[in-house]
Amino acid sequence: MSAPSVLFDVPGPRARARYRVFTLVGLLLAVGLLALVLWKLGQTGQLDGAMWSRFVLTSDVWTQYLVPGIVKTLQAAALSIVLALVFGLVFGMGRLSRAAPVRWFCGVVVEFFRAVPVLLMMYFAYGVYATNNVFGVDFNAFYGVVIGLTLYNGSVIAELVRSGVHQLPRGQSEAGLSLGLTPGQVLRSIELPQALTAMLPALVGQLVVILKDSALGVAITYPELLQQGRDAGTAYAAVIPAYIVVALIFIVINYGLTVLAIAPEPPGAPGMALVIVPPAARPRRLIRRSTRPATTVRP
Repeated sequence: MSAPSVLFDVPGPRARARYRVFTLVGLLLAVGLLALVLWKLGQTGQLDGAMWSRFVLTSDVWTQYLVPGIVKTLQAAALSIVLALVFGLVFGMGRLSRAAPVRWFCGVVVEFFRAVPVLLMMYFAYGVYATNNVFGVDFNAFYGVVIGLTLYNGSVIAELVRSGVHQLPRGQSEAGLSLGLTPGQVLRSIELPQALTAMLPALVGQLVVILKDSALGVAITYPELLQQGRDAGTAYAAVIPAYIVVALIFIVINYGLTVLAIAPEPPGAPGMALVIVPPAARPRRLIRRSTRPATTVRP
């Protein structure tokens, strides 16, 4: 029998009826707002079939604008995801270190980059790269986007690692220490695998944020999907269809990323407790000796 909830009382018949009424009213408002938007778009000719066919069915729109924008977006997002994961694991484990200087340094770095807006870091990195021509004209904007996404989202992932380890039962670390493991071995072999499994939904959500925030590269002239879609809408006089198509492409890519990240997860993995003990730390088998006196068998 489950324990009663202490957060709120179970709604009664009248409360459930009010909830249904509120849900129905909200649904009607949403449908009315959508109908108003569609009516306004129809009044301005944005829903004409000729406009949509001119934009969607023209091969040059895809080959010269949308497909190159998708490639640029995926390139920046993929590199940022890899670097952000490495940054998050390193500084997340640093925040859990028992050495006070390491813990303090990692905490300052993580809190600083979490507080700075992503777009501001992109501006700063791109300004430094463009002024000194670090990566060349064609790659300064690309690495400006990657640095901004890596520093911010890596700091968020580091905080996810720290909070995920702290939420584990204390008995996990105590069991590892009792087997002769060092605190570092306990963190790497026992706590971190469980924390990564438990925080997988939040981690996937952060990866989706990286992919969406790559659209901020438009501010530093990076030709990602949003920039290319806007250019195509301007060139073919179909701005609204261009933004709608770009939004649908982002939805498909983000959904694919979510499915790809969750697919390898076995059933029941979030609640699974796994203790990995290195062979050198396993206790030796004890041989029990009998305390009874030896008996002599006489013929």
